[in-house]
Amino acid sequence: MRARLAELDRQIADPSLWDDPRRAGSLTQEASRLRDELDGWERLDRTGRDARDLAGLLDSEPDDAVEADLRSELDAMEKELAAREVAMLFTDPYSDHAALISVHAGAGGVDSQDWAEMLVRMYLRWAEEHRFPAEFIEESEGEEAGIKSATIRIAGDRAFGRMRSERGVHRLVRLSPFDSAHRRHTSFALVEVSPEIEDDVNVEIDPEDVRVDVFRSSGAGGQHVNKTSSAVRLTHIPTNTVVTCQNERSQQQNRDVAWRILRSRLLALQQAAHAEHLAELKGESLPAEWGSQIRSYVLQPYTMVKDHRTGVEVGNAQAVLDGALDPFIEGYLRWSAGPHNESSANGA
Repeated sequence: MRARLAELDRQIADPSLWDDPRRAGSLTQEASRLRDELDGWERLDRTGRDARDLAGLLDSEPDDAVEADLRSELDAMEKELAAREVAMLFTDPYSDHAALISVHAGAGGVDSQDWAEMLVRMYLRWAEEHRFPAEFIEESEGEEAGIKSATIRIAGDRAFGRMRSERGVHRLVRLSPFDSAHRRHTSFALVEVSPEIEDDVNVEIDPEDVRVDVFRSSGAGGQHVNKTSSAVRLTHIPTNTVVTCQNERSQQQNRDVAWRILRSRLLALQQAAHAEHLAELKGESLPAEWGSQIRSYVLQPYTMVKDHRTGVEVGNAQAVLDGALDPFIEGYLRWSAGPHNESSANGA
């Protein structure tokens, strides 16, 4: 860890690095994370030594004040140890990368389109709570309400390592605001999460395998995108991977971002060792329908959010929809580190 931090400091000190602001930001973020980890282990070591000294003092001469100090040190040790334990669960090689999150409305019509928009809001609120930068890449509005699909980018400390827990089908049960009879409806949305890959990672793409479509990002382009610029859609024909970008100010900028996202998704596919792992990385093999959900959000007749993989449950569904995702993220990290087939991470 110290050797990697020294190497990062050497690269960051090179003035030419800052000619590429995105790479510079990525390296400084990794360096900051490593410093925080080292500081955490050093705090744990100091706290352990202090606790040992206090225990020795208390053993030789009982004292209420010393006992209170010892309890405080032990509590601090417990919290720091828990934080170090969680940090060690980020085993994915791309954990440190920014996360590209795509949400697609599934079965359920306008209710599912509204649900897809609610999920996007949930992720944006989570990012805001953690002070992680977030931006829209693409958004397609629904005909009546909500969205058909959207892609957002979230950066920050282990953004992909955290957000990979969200891949799969999300199910909502509620009284439909779009049903005049106020009946209970079940809606579905599919969430895909990929790590953003830096330009220095080699991904071979034959230009003849990619269809490039340019269109005006106006009309139903979404309220969060730049409707006056030219949007770009890339389709990688061999894998049927489709990427759209319409949020930048120029066609060239949209094209550059779209290619970066396409490279990210294709690299994820290239890393797959078998069909199940491929499905786990890309997420597109799962149907957005009943029975394939990873998490259920029940608003009626009671409130509950339950992750079907990890068993984590939270009764305050509104808090979860407002971005309180950390219990589910930590639960997924612990679950995925256990004796599970990684290809089942998107299963029910």
